[in-house]
Amino acid sequence: MTTDIWAWVQDTHRQLAESGQHRLATAVVEIAGHAVEGRNEQLDAMYPEALASARALGLPWVEVFLRHWRLQNLLNKRHQGEAAMAEAVSLLEFAHREETASCPQSVCAVQDFTICHANIDGPGYVAERLAVLEETLERVEPARACFDCLSREYADTLEDDGRAEEALTHLDRAQARIQAAGEHVSLAFGHSRASALGRLGRYQDALAAYDAAELAYVSARNQLDDDDRRKLAVGRALNLARLGRHEQALELLPDAEQAEQYADVRHRWTQAVELLAAADRYPNDSALGARLARWVGYLDAAGSHRPCVDLLLIAGRLAVARGAREVALTLAATGERKLGSLRRTDGVTEDLAALRAAALALPRPELPVAPDELAGWLAEHTPDPETGADLIAAALAAGDGEPDSVLVANLAGALGALGHARAVADLLWAQIEIDPGHEYLVGMLGSVLIDASDEEGVRKLAARLAAGSPADGSWLLARWAASEGRWAEVGEHCAAVLVHEPDAVNTRRLAATAATHRGDWAEAQRLYEDLLAHALPAGDEDPEQAHRRVQEPDLWHLITVATANRDWAAVRSTGARLGIEFDADGGPVEEEWQLVTLRATRTNGTTAELPALRTGPATARVLPVLGDELPLNHRDTVVFGPAVLNDPPAEGEEQEWRPVFELLTLLDPAGYTTYWIDGAWPGDDAWVALRGALHDAGYGLWAYSGDQYEITDPSGGTLPGVYAAVGVPPTASAADADALLTRLTAPWRHPLAWLDLAEAAGADLARHRGIAERYEL
Repeated sequence: MTTDIWAWVQDTHRQLAESGQHRLATAVVEIAGHAVEGRNEQLDAMYPEALASARALGLPWVEVFLRHWRLQNLLNKRHQGEAAMAEAVSLLEFAHREETASCPQSVCAVQDFTICHANIDGPGYVAERLAVLEETLERVEPARACFDCLSREYADTLEDDGRAEEALTHLDRAQARIQAAGEHVSLAFGHSRASALGRLGRYQDALAAYDAAELAYVSARNQLDDDDRRKLAVGRALNLARLGRHEQALELLPDAEQAEQYADVRHRWTQAVELLAAADRYPNDSALGARLARWVGYLDAAGSHRPCVDLLLIAGRLAVARGAREVALTLAATGERKLGSLRRTDGVTEDLAALRAAALALPRPELPVAPDELAGWLAEHTPDPETGADLIAAALAAGDGEPDSVLVANLAGALGALGHARAVADLLWAQIEIDPGHEYLVGMLGSVLIDASDEEGVRKLAARLAAGSPADGSWLLARWAASEGRWAEVGEHCAAVLVHEPDAVNTRRLAATAATHRGDWAEAQRLYEDLLAHALPAGDEDPEQAHRRVQEPDLWHLITVATANRDWAAVRSTGARLGIEFDADGGPVEEEWQLVTLRATRTNGTTAELPALRTGPATARVLPVLGDELPLNHRDTVVFGPAVLNDPPAEGEEQEWRPVFELLTLLDPAGYTTYWIDGAWPGDDAWVALRGALHDAGYGLWAYSGDQYEITDPSGGTLPGVYAAVGVPPTASAADADALLTRLTAPWRHPLAWLDLAEAAGADLARHRGIAERYEL
């Protein structure tokens, strides 16, 4: 049995591909890259199907592999703590069953388990982490990649215990053992060394550790990816800032948007920014404060308690430095709440007390008007949110008796704009206990809870609302379910609202949206038609007032779902209300309107933009010949959503502009099969002739290679190449396609290869293998 995990990956990929499990095979080779490079959307799109396939095929080793790399992403790239604990515990148990214990990836479940505890409270779980890591390291050979990972995790644990010198010694010893086994330490090993050196105040040595790690990595013929460069840059920037070399630090520091996108660099980025701001080299403003508050809130919700407290202490010190009293106090209160989630609080309690004291020492601002006039003054003058928050807090402190609900709502709005969602929810809950009938506060709280993904809070508020108004409780639950993409629940809750409020227009609109997401086109059409019927004037109602309730997007949505439902009469009648003229009075709408772009999601989670010919108000015909990454192909008729996703054209550019629409569903598949051709570019005239001949025969042809694609010329040098997809219509066989391509390309000086088509056609594979070998395709 091999202990080389990547050799096992390649063997598994080959076996899965040979057995026809191509999507699972692709997942096995791609998921680790998605995980470590922070391609979260691609990973999330790939993982559920891959895991289900591995379980259905009875492949426990593959399951361990997939679950481990997803956990690595959740723990390292997304910094989840308690949110990932159940999966970390489950995987640890699964990876040590009899059928999985020998899997080369199973030992990594120990690392996942310890990282999860580190995210929750690293110092609080030092003893447990060291014990499980020591036991595991004893049975892992230094030549295995797992030894490198576990050794780094052991050093991180020592650092969390304030034992950075021991961590450095451990890394040196582990590196010696790895090299003695004939292997190289990872680039991440250099990060661990730099971290320990930084903790010891040896900042120049930390920079040298980064340089040495990068040089060794590149010298071993590895290439740095974007993730590597980003982490090296932020680590170097932090140590340069510590050394007072601020301009160099600024040059290397990733921009704030990169830190926003990649949670694993946020803490070092924030540490560097604090030092740079203290040196007046980075703007310490409310925008920075709001960004850090959002990150604090993210860690809070993810159950990463210790990183949350560490980050909020920095954010709090920055708030104090810029005089943002209420923000600093809000952060201090968040930290004090988090203390209850930490097992070890030595040092943290004192730091939070110091933050609160510094915030309280800041002067309250003088009110420009009397407290009961401040809400009006704020509406007129609209100060920045931090100034507004301080003014409102001062007004509330100056008031007698119970807090004024209008001022509380203003304070909630200011703090919400500054990223303190949990604090806003707590503030509103407290005020609702005092003023339970204040509808604006209740509505504001519902929106805040939904935005914060606070399911417990949403259900608590919904139960409270339902006691007085069942419709209001169900409406909140419907909005919550919609925010989470649980569309079946949305429909159920909307139906409950309509029982009590049968004329509710917005409820029908949301229910129709939910039916659309479920692909229940008949139900979606019924709901949109019902919506329009309830929005029409009744009795003596002003027709203009009723008309305003009918929005043009509702008509477009009705056209869309009616198209997917193949109700062409409804498409035409609704189109007439929008001023659309059709070529025919009945039957399917199949016209030629304009070229558009369809935005579709590939199986790996990325998006593709496909040129298409619009054939009606909500239909288009796909033009490219496509591969397995999309469930579409040449000449398929699809339904797209009504919203235009790109900006309108600038004046004078209308001819070049194509509207972009989101692909909704496949309506009529054309039945084309894709095969790939590869070889030398025959020249423009020959290619145009080939495309025309194939088109006349009902085939499709779509080139994917660009001008940069070159192949080897057997006589020496290189040739411009072409890599293209051929779409074979359902009326032709693979043998027909092989014969047609052979005839059409016979006069060409350099032959093309189409191995997969030849195999399907039962043709001479040796010929195509020979072409591929000679031209190194």
